[in-house]
Amino acid sequence: MIRHGSKQILIVDDETDMCDLLGHLMEQEGWTPLIANTGKAALERMQEKEPDVMLLDMKMPGMDGMEVMQRTREILPDLPIVIVTAYAEVKGAIEAMKSGAHDYIGKPFEHHEVIRVVHRAVKEGELKRKLKNLSDQAEETFSLEKMMGPSDAVNRIISKVNRVAGSDFTVIISGETGSGKELVARAVHHLSRRSKGAFVAVDCGAIPETLIESELFGHEKGSFTGAVRQRKGKFEAAVNGTLLLDEISNMTLGAQAKLLRVLQERVVFRVGGSESFDVDVRVLVSCNQNLEEPVRDGAFRRDLFYRLNDFTIRIPPLRERKEDIPFLANRFMETTNIELGKRVFRFSENAMDQLMAFDWPGNVRQLRAVIRQAVLMTDEVIMVKHLNIDPAADPGLATPSAARAGSAPWEQMSLKEIVRQNTLKLEREVIRNVLKQTGGNKAKAARLLQIDYKTMHTKVKRLGIMTV
Repeated sequence: MIRHGSKQILIVDDETDMCDLLGHLMEQEGWTPLIANTGKAALERMQEKEPDVMLLDMKMPGMDGMEVMQRTREILPDLPIVIVTAYAEVKGAIEAMKSGAHDYIGKPFEHHEVIRVVHRAVKEGELKRKLKNLSDQAEETFSLEKMMGPSDAVNRIISKVNRVAGSDFTVIISGETGSGKELVARAVHHLSRRSKGAFVAVDCGAIPETLIESELFGHEKGSFTGAVRQRKGKFEAAVNGTLLLDEISNMTLGAQAKLLRVLQERVVFRVGGSESFDVDVRVLVSCNQNLEEPVRDGAFRRDLFYRLNDFTIRIPPLRERKEDIPFLANRFMETTNIELGKRVFRFSENAMDQLMAFDWPGNVRQLRAVIRQAVLMTDEVIMVKHLNIDPAADPGLATPSAARAGSAPWEQMSLKEIVRQNTLKLEREVIRNVLKQTGGNKAKAARLLQIDYKTMHTKVKRLGIMTV
């Protein structure tokens, strides 16, 4: 299908005068009207050119509006459809909205009301396409950079994922809660020879101790109270695929012993069963701490640790990869716009400064929650007042450069991290000031700073710097 620069508005109405009127209104807004006087003609026009919005009359001879909408959903499921109907038939329009229509306009209508509704529908279509593009990119390439950000830290993770994905190594993925461990595990699976198999994740910390073995290995009917039927475990569900054991350090020592046997022998016994069966499964594990600590404390089996530790990927907390914050903040803003049908389009400089300065103890998960709430609270620009974070309220959540509870920075971070974060802050300030001096001209700013334009463009994007 062809998409031109001008927005294509498909007008479907059996009344020629109504098509002419609506077409004239669309042209006044700089949009291109596509006219169809029957439902069949509308479906044919959609095959030729993909419209951005459909204005659809409900009452037409032959194929009525409801049938046209249903057929359209099969061809273009995300196309915003605005129902045009007489006020006496509003009940039918409401039913159409329940079936997925974007909005409705009652006849007779005010011209400005038509323009307002179509503008909203156009924006909804744009946002849906952006979200679909993000989803398609993630599905087709599972690019961690597109999901996690462009920082050097993420690039190092990507390098490790690419190196280990093609093997059947067991991988320990460590990182704080909310840092993206499952995302990395899914990337390993997606790039592996098992990608067509299932990816099964088990939260070992959320399963009661008495049920962990049944959850992992399955059980036979009558093996314990409540076992009214045979049940397959997660190992069976993940055969020929990948099994992620999340927060594995929460496993009991007894369950650890049985897991070790499964990993060594590649066979599983269901709880209460006497027959074993082979399981061809790749195992990945994740934890929010260094597994060597519970090993030293005797809470985790040393032999199981060595069996699991074929390869390790550490996910740095967000405070150690702040270059990713502008990228993630904008991505969460876009996806929340889709969810709420809004058009919030940027962050103020002060708001981005605060996002960059905050320590994010809840990592990416916390950032996402803050941005979602901020988009809900504004209509255009996210300001500091919309951010539900207050570094000054809790010394433990203050920025790394500030003294925490009287401690010096080096008591909280390594020299390398102190230098890196201060360099990042200085770099952002210098580039922002030069861009103000050049009136937002990135090419001129690049020449003044003696760097190439591509580098300037990348740094502006990574550091979340607003240009004038």
